[in-house]
Amino acid sequence: MIHETVVPKIKSGARVKVYEQGVTAPFEGLVIARKHGSEPGATFTVRTTLAGVAVEKVYPFGTPLITKVEVVSSPKKVHRSKLYFVRKMSGSRVRQKLGVSA
Repeated sequence: MIHETVVPKIKSGARVKVYEQGVTAPFEGLVIARKHGSEPGATFTVRTTLAGVAVEKVYPFGTPLITKVEVVSSPKKVHRSKLYFVRKMSGSRVRQKLGVSA
């Protein structure tokens, strides 16, 4: 279960580390979408590139399988709530467009 103080910080454009139960390495990536607000079925989508292959994972906020979520960095302002356009861009171009570092 995700701690209530972290939930408002998870927004589009934020870089997060998601620690899952039973998995040794955290899944670190860019939050490209957050859906359903504060409903019980609310989710957030994290995208990263692993070994040259883009991977997206959708996490529900209420799942007990997530042990911890760390917000690594958050941009000052993102003008869109869904960042699906980053699927067609390279990593350096995404950082330039969103104004975030590494």
